Amino acid sequence: MTTALAAIPAARRVQRVYLVLMLGNTLAASFIWGVNTLFLLDAGLTNLEAFAANAFFTLGMVVFEVPTGVVADTMGRRASYLLGTLTLAASTVLYWLMWMWSAPFWAWALVSVLLGLGFTFFSGAVEAWLVDALRASGYEGELDPVFARGLVVSGIAMLTGSVAGGVIAQYTDLGVPFLLRAAVLLLMLVVAFVLMRDLGFTPDRSSGPLKAVRTVFRASLKYGLGNRPVRWIMIAAPFTSGVGIYVFYALQPYLLELWGDEEAYSIAGLAAAIIAGSQIAGGFLAPVARRVFRRRTTTIILSAAVGAVLLLSLGFTTNFWVALALLVVWGVVSSVEGPIHQAYVNDLIPSQQRATVLSFDSLMGNLGGVGIQPVLGRTADLNGYPFSLAVSGAISALALPFLLLSRRANAPADRIARETS
Repeated sequence: MTTALAAIPAARRVQRVYLVLMLGNTLAASFIWGVNTLFLLDAGLTNLEAFAANAFFTLGMVVFEVPTGVVADTMGRRASYLLGTLTLAASTVLYWLMWMWSAPFWAWALVSVLLGLGFTFFSGAVEAWLVDALRASGYEGELDPVFARGLVVSGIAMLTGSVAGGVIAQYTDLGVPFLLRAAVLLLMLVVAFVLMRDLGFTPDRSSGPLKAVRTVFRASLKYGLGNRPVRWIMIAAPFTSGVGIYVFYALQPYLLELWGDEEAYSIAGLAAAIIAGSQIAGGFLAPVARRVFRRRTTTIILSAAVGAVLLLSLGFTTNFWVALALLVVWGVVSSVEGPIHQAYVNDLIPSQQRATVLSFDSLMGNLGGVGIQPVLGRTADLNGYPFSLAVSGAISALALPFLLLSRRANAPADRIARETS
């Protein structure tokens, strides 16, 4: 009994550190999310080039996911987070410099890859750190509510940062939000250095980097694609994540077009704010979905189906307020699925390979972003943003058969244990 009570404060401390990291990271990143596409267009890029630059960002994530997963599993989750913060701050400043210099497209592509590198140090590492540290602290509860709280905190940070970024850009210029992002990231570097410690996980430094990459890649295949329920979730990811990335950045010019003022940057910031508010609502609603649906895949499949219908509907909408309402519902539906998806995948993989398999899952989603973003960007150039959003809905619907196959695997992690008093 005494041991169990002692575990409660320890687990709470772990969760608090996780929430602080989520708050700072998301706040820093979100300063530019409301204006990023406008920033690229203002630098002289076409829609095709702007979304191709975003595709190079996701390409960087694809290329570096496994190597940085090795860093997290061999040097530690904390080391991976610190490297990611530093890399992302430096590449953000380079982005600002290229805007100042009106750099050619190849330079944007190169630095976008570096931005992707920065984010790959985060993907999987923070989530794996949380799960391992919670288990080491004696936490025996479900992971869904923990991830839901993280989603709420991220939503609050994103709402604050995206609205602030849009307003600041309108009253200064489009470059200032990028400088703010770099400054907050450097602050988070100090915070993580002080607060973050690897618990419940011992980095494996017994092999060299090349051997470690091979070992980790094999583990990714074995515990990822080789694990039937995880495999189908991963194969579905390119359709859902790839579309999600495009839609997020396309919302900025799409809403400005419906609003009728291409320089109303605060309206562009509203696009990211909608997603942020939806994340907050989704974080609160995810535990409700846990209680309503016995199986996690039920929520995941319903979210994908409803999301596809909503995106298709946007293709036939010309009213700003109707579009806004559809986007809010799309954001909430997607956000409810997030914590349940995270808990489902985490419960399916072992601790030692956790960061790597989570990174591999992220890699699969980013593969979709690499191929889908330029195609949809070109579609927007030729036929407009509404049509490109309708095409996005059709593409995202392709994930449904694979999600159904994951459900058919009937994994124990799919069943949610009912909480007792």
